[in-house]
Amino acid sequence: MNLSHIEQVAIPVRDLARATAFYRDLLGMKLLFEVPPQLAFFDCDGIRLALSIASDPMYEPPGSIVYYGVPDINAAHAELGQRGVEFLQEPHLVARLDAVEVWMAFFEDTEGNTLALTSERPVE
Repeated sequence: MNLSHIEQVAIPVRDLARATAFYRDLLGMKLLFEVPPQLAFFDCDGIRLALSIASDPMYEPPGSIVYYGVPDINAAHAELGQRGVEFLQEPHLVARLDAVEVWMAFFEDTEGNTLALTSERPVE
């Protein structure tokens, strides 16, 4: 057995309605269904993203960083900025690998969870 397929990622939130609006309206993610008052589920290209009111203080925000792969980080950064997403910094080079450069830009959701855009560009 090897764990190589992610089915679902859960992000702890304090205010489910506020967080649901952020992910649906600002990030443009597809809302699959809600289980009020605890859960909201989104589709991330076949992987479920669950927003969840923490059932235990151990699981309260902030949670793990979720990295969203985008083909053009500058275009995604600009579009999300126009929607009202506030970034912690501009897209920046993180690593140069053999054939690609890895770029990232970090931001927070309404609950204080860190999220990131990531993109790989061919080395010129």
